[in-house]
Amino acid sequence: MGAPTAMTMGPRHMTTDVLTLSQLLSPSFPVGAFAYSHGLETAIQDGAIISAVTLEAWIFDLLHYGGLRSDAVFLNMAYQAGKDDIPIIEAQARAFSASSERLKETDLQGAAFCDTVRAVWGLELGRLCYPVALGQAVSDLGLDAQLATAMYLQAFVGNLCSVALRLVPLGQVDGQKIQAALKPNCAEIAKHCQGATLDDVHNSAWMSDIASMRHETQYSRIFRT
Repeated sequence: MGAPTAMTMGPRHMTTDVLTLSQLLSPSFPVGAFAYSHGLETAIQDGAIISAVTLEAWIFDLLHYGGLRSDAVFLNMAYQAGKDDIPIIEAQARAFSASSERLKETDLQGAAFCDTVRAVWGLELGRLCYPVALGQAVSDLGLDAQLATAMYLQAFVGNLCSVALRLVPLGQVDGQKIQAALKPNCAEIAKHCQGATLDDVHNSAWMSDIASMRHETQYSRIFRT
């Protein structure tokens, strides 16, 4: 008998859990991610990002030392928390936002996410910031936290690449190469953030924080943050 083909193996290994996570973190899921640059617009205007190489380095730092890493921690904290602990984690996540625009970014996307999962799945999350809302939804839906974290980070990286494609500008192939190069980092961080606690929250990506603060008063802007 020949080896199983992809066609014969697929149905036995496919689950709707993966498809649900893909839906939750798809660019088509209405959280409005396309409107936010996470301070990238100012960094590009200032000349800190001028190429695919500098963009990849910037996002790498966000993943390992900045807001994307702390988002992953809060997502996992929310995933494993009881309902009574969610307000505490929510307050910590909001307090950790380094600028008013970072707070706006996580608040408005989180609110849109909560509204949509309530309408589609009937989950009552209240109003939570984005990573906390996602962690709670993933828990309520019985989905895998590690995979959800990796896919959240990958989606965030993809959105930042989309910003740079328009503003640097970069070609679409460059954007795909950066996402492919950073994919192992998303998986690694997702693995390390399992069982994360508040002690695991840190941020030393200060250039990104400063760019986000300066974006608040930038004269000409395309993005909300």
